Amino acid sequence: MNIYPVLRKALHALPPETAHQLTITALKHGMIPPAKAVKHEKLVVDCLGLQFPNPVGLAAGFDKNAESADGLLKQGFGFVELGTVTPLPQPGNAKPRIFRLPEDDAVINRYGFNSEGLHIFVGNLAKRKEKGIVGANIGKNRDSMDAAHDYARGLEAVYPFVDYITINISSPNTVGLRDLQQKNALAELAASIENMRKIMIEKTGKRIPLLYKIAPDISEALRHDIVKTVFDYQIDGLILTNTTLERPDSLQNLHKEEKGGLSGKPLFERSTRVLSDIYRISEGKIPLIGVGGIASAEDAYRKIKAGASLIQLYTALIYQGTQLVQDINNGLLALMERDGIKAVQALTGSDHKKSHSPAHHTS
Repeated sequence: MNIYPVLRKALHALPPETAHQLTITALKHGMIPPAKAVKHEKLVVDCLGLQFPNPVGLAAGFDKNAESADGLLKQGFGFVELGTVTPLPQPGNAKPRIFRLPEDDAVINRYGFNSEGLHIFVGNLAKRKEKGIVGANIGKNRDSMDAAHDYARGLEAVYPFVDYITINISSPNTVGLRDLQQKNALAELAASIENMRKIMIEKTGKRIPLLYKIAPDISEALRHDIVKTVFDYQIDGLILTNTTLERPDSLQNLHKEEKGGLSGKPLFERSTRVLSDIYRISEGKIPLIGVGGIASAEDAYRKIKAGASLIQLYTALIYQGTQLVQDINNGLLALMERDGIKAVQALTGSDHKKSHSPAHHTS
């Protein structure tokens, strides 16, 4: 039985950040009952040198300080991404900094990498007891003059404790951060990060996959540059996409003009176009994680067909609760049964295999 509709009424009566922190605390202390994970061989995904029990992951931004990894894994996710964490503690932007747009199934946030820093984050990771795939999403401090140094520090600190690491260069809420996506800046950053990974491989004897999280608001030319950098610097995959600064005309809620990144349903088409285009440009040779506006099994199915090997949720959980994880996995099984698909992996990029018409060459 899904009790979230009742809980949602109470949670949404509170300011969003208060409700968020209450949920983290409840997960941390085991106050939210574990969910029965949907287990089926059709849902298993081999990607990034890891075996994911299902393709549905939690996006970064929910648990910024790695407080509730175990509680989250018990909700049936195939993997959980924690962070964004910055090297030094920082408060982020002034409150209020997160706004629900329920009429639009959306959220606007301008958190600004609020983080307790690597020391707390790594300490929390070290206490984990639950098995499961966990990624760390790392960022730079707002006032740092040396982004490459910050990312190298983050990678070094989290490396022994996680299964993959995401380099966040696409949050719209840290001034100048998205400039790191530009061709020369990205190549310079990728070279520095790859050097640190080589040091960590030497130290630990294991090669942890590195992914870069990209914005949806990037030009066609920049998409080509990013794909080239991925190949040049042995980047293992991309997460597509972060939140958008664009505001669709369709938005209805009174908070629609608030500054920050827009996530949820209005982001779905834009983020899926970028995902599809990167898959096409890379000829399907780069593992992609699709995120942005997924709120149903049908949405997940579309992302996977557009080129995603795995998908991530966040905003839809605010409106539907973690029951959505089971609903999507069960729904994917039903959709695959309908279409005669033997495994979710076989779906990845299938839109592109059906047709090479310009309809799939979006910009």
